[in-house]
Amino acid sequence: MNGILEFLKQLVNPESIIHYGGIYLLLFVVFAETGLFIGFFLPGDSLLFTAGLLCSTGFLEVHPFFLVVAIIIAAVAGNMVGYFFGKKVGPMLFSRKSGFFFRQEHLVTANEFYKKHGKKTIILSRFLPIVRTFAPIIAGIVKLDFYKFVIYSFIGAFLWVNTLVLTGYYMGKYVPGTKKYLGYIVIFLIVITSIPFLVSSIKKKLKSRIV
Repeated sequence: MNGILEFLKQLVNPESIIHYGGIYLLLFVVFAETGLFIGFFLPGDSLLFTAGLLCSTGFLEVHPFFLVVAIIIAAVAGNMVGYFFGKKVGPMLFSRKSGFFFRQEHLVTANEFYKKHGKKTIILSRFLPIVRTFAPIIAGIVKLDFYKFVIYSFIGAFLWVNTLVLTGYYMGKYVPGTKKYLGYIVIFLIVITSIPFLVSSIKKKLKSRIV
């Protein structure tokens, strides 16, 4: 049991993912986090930033262009799996009980976000942890036109990957000491991306009290 917990602990650490698994584990985590409902706990934003940073230092031996392209492909592929999974068995998830690898409330949150923003959710959700994981599943459930889904998925992946990977790359290349403060940067990214959920949670609580 301790071995499993230690493995999961390393799996949510962006630097450990790249250190132990290189680009292959990096791409798998991006794939899982952007379409498999069990991947909601995996790092996304911080992993991309860290990948760009370690690419600039030479630890990750790959050209930044190919790194960006490979991650975009993994992110879109993850979305495709999520879409078809949602189309096939998605509706049953709304009646499934929460467990260690599945949280019912995350699916509900993604569904509410989709109802509010429609097709744009596929793009916007790229920058929102958890919603990013469940958005393609919801798109499959509501049977969003597949070709439109592919286009929105690519646009979202392109913006998300380029923003975070290249920010990490150029900060590592031109801002001295960035690597030394990577831990603080990761915490900052986690806090920033968690704000929408905190705001949403507070609004729900206030609404329930008023009702």
